[in-house]
Amino acid sequence: MQAGYLDRPGGHRIRYACAGATDGLPVLLLHGGPGSGISRSAVRRFDPERWRTIAFDQRGCGQSTPGAGDHDNDLADNTTAHLIDDIEALRCQLGIARWVVFGASWGATLALVYAQRHPATTLGLILAGVTMTRWSEIDWLYNGLQRFLPEAWARFAQAIPAPLRHLHPVDAYRALLNADDPATRQAAADAWHEWEAGSISADPRMGWPERWRDPAYRLARARLCAHYFHHRAWLAEDQLLRDAHRLDGIPGYLIQGRLDLQAPPATAHALARAWPDSECVMIDNAGHSTGDAGMAEAVAQAAGRLLERWDGA
Repeated sequence: MQAGYLDRPGGHRIRYACAGATDGLPVLLLHGGPGSGISRSAVRRFDPERWRTIAFDQRGCGQSTPGAGDHDNDLADNTTAHLIDDIEALRCQLGIARWVVFGASWGATLALVYAQRHPATTLGLILAGVTMTRWSEIDWLYNGLQRFLPEAWARFAQAIPAPLRHLHPVDAYRALLNADDPATRQAAADAWHEWEAGSISADPRMGWPERWRDPAYRLARARLCAHYFHHRAWLAEDQLLRDAHRLDGIPGYLIQGRLDLQAPPATAHALARAWPDSECVMIDNAGHSTGDAGMAEAVAQAAGRLLERWDGA
């Protein structure tokens, strides 16, 4: 495995790692969150003898610095546009002309933004747990979903102090995650993850992902999530649907859990209708997690179909 850092303006250092065949078809892996960090499981979906995988910790998370958990980091230079520029800088540093892009959850949104801005360098897209980070989706996840999880949402809402309860939960938690008091910031990060954990999988036995057990990880990730969602990812509400024509000629696979509460299937369905070169693959018994039954297999199958396509080109 090759690992290193990409140095960016403003003192940012982006940690990246490459694995697989050096002469394989390049695939960029974009993690979710925002702020979840490199997904080791995503690497395993791509045959190491035929793919060259490239993964990186997006700004502020994982081993990239400065970290979002640092109260002094105001995240002003941590935006969707900055992440797209980081991706292009990484591609150039690694000497890659064109690559396939894989993204899960928030990573699916980022992959779509990248491909629409840089279609000439995008060979294909594989998106899992499809999101476009529209305000309607954000509001559903942190407000509307209470219809299915009323007990958990009551705890999530009650963790907001009375003076902030007039705000949308995303905005209230953003205020708490930027509070001067470290205990207030950590308590907000913990409550944020307790809420998300209740709907990440269709399997009630799933529990918390292992790395969520680290308080520092929870703080950095929650702060990035609230930051990006407060700003609506710096995207217009239907921007990615409106600009889907920019994906013409780019093959795509949308791997979607039928029981996904965090990113309901309507989003993947709408995107597939706007993007004729895509195929929506519904996994009947899966939720949002790529660890749910059938999700990993569908990602691997999509990867295999892209390999066949480019082997025959």
